[in-house]
Amino acid sequence: MDFISERDAQAAERLFAQIERDIEHAAEHPYIYKRSQRVIGLREIVTHPNYLILYRITVTCIEIVNIVHARREYP
Repeated sequence: MDFISERDAQAAERLFAQIERDIEHAAEHPYIYKRSQRVIGLREIVTHPNYLILYRITVTCIEIVNIVHARREYP
């Protein structure tokens, strides 16, 4: 967010709000997003064409593992 905010504060705020909405949606419906093809045991949310949210489902909640730029090689 800091990197984006230095260039466009409003864009950073919009992205942050979108990430929050997607995480809340995943918390309500944890199985709605696809399984990650790159990291076994995780699921992926394409929160923006350039950003992915990686999470796992636990007994009591979802655990956000990472938020990565789509061009980044991971794991």
